[in-house]
Amino acid sequence: MSPRGVAIPDLRERLFGAAERIVAREGAAALTSRAITSEADCAKGILHTHFGGVDAFVAELVLDRFARTAARAQELPGRAGQDTVAANLTGVALGLLDSLDPRVVGLALTSNATSQHIRDALAEGSPGFCAIQRALTAYLDAEVRLGRVADGTDTATTALALVGTVHHLLMTGGWAGAPDPREQAERLVALLVSR
Repeated sequence: MSPRGVAIPDLRERLFGAAERIVAREGAAALTSRAITSEADCAKGILHTHFGGVDAFVAELVLDRFARTAARAQELPGRAGQDTVAANLTGVALGLLDSLDPRVVGLALTSNATSQHIRDALAEGSPGFCAIQRALTAYLDAEVRLGRVADGTDTATTALALVGTVHHLLMTGGWAGAPDPREQAERLVALLVSR
C-alpha cells in the first residue's frame, strides 16, 4: 500500500504528530521508528509496514505539511479584496514557516533517500513550493485587477521572491542566535507590497 493510502485514516496523522512532538522535545536525532510508534501508541512495526522505513516516513511528513500549506495558499485568490494584501501574503508566508520544525527539514536534507523521495514526489505533481508560488501569483494578479496592487507589478517574480525567501528561511532556520524568520518574512512582505 502506498504511504498516501494508509488504511487507518487517523494513523498517518497520529504518526506525523508523534514525530513532530519527538523532534520538538528531543531533537531530530531522537526520531527513530521505535520512538515514533511508542509516542503514537501504535504497534512497533506499523511505520515500516505503511511507509517502508523512517526515510520514507520523514519524506511523507514533509510532503504532507507542504501540501497543507499549498492548499491554504490556493484559497488565497478567492480572498482578493479582503483584508490587506500584506496580511494575506504574510499569512501564507507564516503558514509555510510554521508547517514544519526546521529540524525535520534538516533531517530530510541530510538523508539522500529522504531528499530523493521528496524530489520524486514533487516531480510527479505533489503540491509544494511551486504550487504555493502559482497560488500567490494568481492572488496578486487578482489584486492588480482590483487596483490594490500596482499595474505593471511583476506578480510572478514577487511570488517567487516571497516563496524563495520563505523556503530559504525554513531550510536554514532553527539554530540558536538565528534571526527570527517570522520577522524577516514580515519585513519582506512589507517591502514587496510597498512598491
